Amino acid sequence: MIPIETERLRLRELVDDDAGFIERLVNDPSWLKYIGDNGVRTLDDARSYLREGPIAMYARFGFGLLAVDLKDGGQTIGMCGLIQRDGVADVDLGFAFLPGFRARGFAREAASAVLALGHETLGIPRILAFTAPDNERSARLLSEIGMRLERTTVLPNSAEELLLFASGVPSGP
Repeated sequence: MIPIETERLRLRELVDDDAGFIERLVNDPSWLKYIGDNGVRTLDDARSYLREGPIAMYARFGFGLLAVDLKDGGQTIGMCGLIQRDGVADVDLGFAFLPGFRARGFAREAASAVLALGHETLGIPRILAFTAPDNERSARLLSEIGMRLERTTVLPNSAEELLLFASGVPSGP
């Protein structure tokens, strides 16, 4: 996938060496509350998560979740990218950041760049985003980057009701 650069960030493909970062991120209380428990407890679990998730998605679709690094210093602070979920026709935008890097505009900067890449470079006509109804910060960010709230929905193999945001036009009937 094409690396992305913004004013303050570099977005790049995740690799096995990102396992320590992934272990921290997916066990953060906000991740567990709003995204869910992926069962990642060790570095080996994190490597498996990377290989079976983002790395496999790069090979299959040419896109996936990307590491978000600060240009100044190179620290990995979050991830943001496009996801093709089983049972969901459209691609969706996902993002998560470590606690010390929230509310500083990094997620908005990364999500805007990924949304533009999806539409303009990859030619994806419609991109979705899902968030928990009580995750007001994510819902506000999605609105700020031009996504519109369409409805509530439930993802396949889940009972949790989510807000569905969309950007672009439907790709089919």
